[in-house]
Amino acid sequence: MKRNVRVIIWGLGAMGGGMAKMLLQKKGVDIVGVFNRRSNLGENMYDVLGVEQGDRPDLIIQKIEEGLKPEMADVCLLGTDSHTRGAFDKIKLLCEHKINVISTAEEMAYPQAQEPELAAEIDRIAKENGVTVLGTGINPGLIMDLLVLIFTGSMERVDHVLSRRVNSLSPFGKTVMEEQGIGLTVEEFNKKKAEGNLSGHVGFPESIQMIADGIGWKVDRVEQQMEPIVTEVDRKSPYGFAKAGDVAGVSMTAQGFVDGERKIEMEHPQQIEPQLGGVNTGDYVIIEGVPPINAVNSPEVDGGIGTIAMCVNMIPQVINASPGLKTMLDLPVPRAIMGDMRDRIED
Repeated sequence: MKRNVRVIIWGLGAMGGGMAKMLLQKKGVDIVGVFNRRSNLGENMYDVLGVEQGDRPDLIIQKIEEGLKPEMADVCLLGTDSHTRGAFDKIKLLCEHKINVISTAEEMAYPQAQEPELAAEIDRIAKENGVTVLGTGINPGLIMDLLVLIFTGSMERVDHVLSRRVNSLSPFGKTVMEEQGIGLTVEEFNKKKAEGNLSGHVGFPESIQMIADGIGWKVDRVEQQMEPIVTEVDRKSPYGFAKAGDVAGVSMTAQGFVDGERKIEMEHPQQIEPQLGGVNTGDYVIIEGVPPINAVNSPEVDGGIGTIAMCVNMIPQVINASPGLKTMLDLPVPRAIMGDMRDRIED
């Protein structure tokens, strides 16, 4: 019998906590370490998450420098950061401890788009240590890029791509609320936007470049825009609050140009509690070409559950992969793990 797959959780926020809960429901996998920077240090993960511990040993939340050991796990689910530069040192540390990495950092879904030198360095470090690194999530990672590419597999010719995701930010944690400007006045939002202190949606350049590389287009440039979504009523989510007249979300758009022509377009309005603003969520893939594609999924794929599931469900593909930096273009497609995770691991 194969031993259980061993997993580390680094970052026990909304996403990391959700990953831990999902893993506890799966067969053939053990959580062997939980690391945080500040919150809940010294506490038992099961108490923090409010889940049944059963006969499992305590999992004490530690700082990474206190608990990380070489080869202590098969993979680390790294639920921190949005940007490749922020995640780099953590990924490097894990690779040097011979541990595969799955990162939720949006830019890590296709880091060569904006950080080609760091991407090359991550690839080098991963190969040197015989491990694999993947960035993934619901978006980027699936909805606005991989899903588009899958649909193009049924086409003779692609002329134009429009990917639209209308989603709720409510499942996400405090960091995301701050990055989106949730709860700011419009004046504060515009000031922070002008100063470059709002991330909005992170990942448009990555999704556009992944689509372009996937089908063989050469992108000249990427442009993107950000505007506030102002609420007319008070809105409260688990990690965010916006009173009437303030910012409840951001409307993000982007365009990828090929030979000077706008060929890839993205529309991504996202907000907390969108139903309170009369907004129906959904995911849309509209591709002009032969044959044309017009795919709609409404309501949206839940962003929180989707990100959690993508990271957990890609564990076998990452463990089985050859060493190096990978993207969703490189690995077998994600799918749910309803049986024993060990059955997905190649000998």
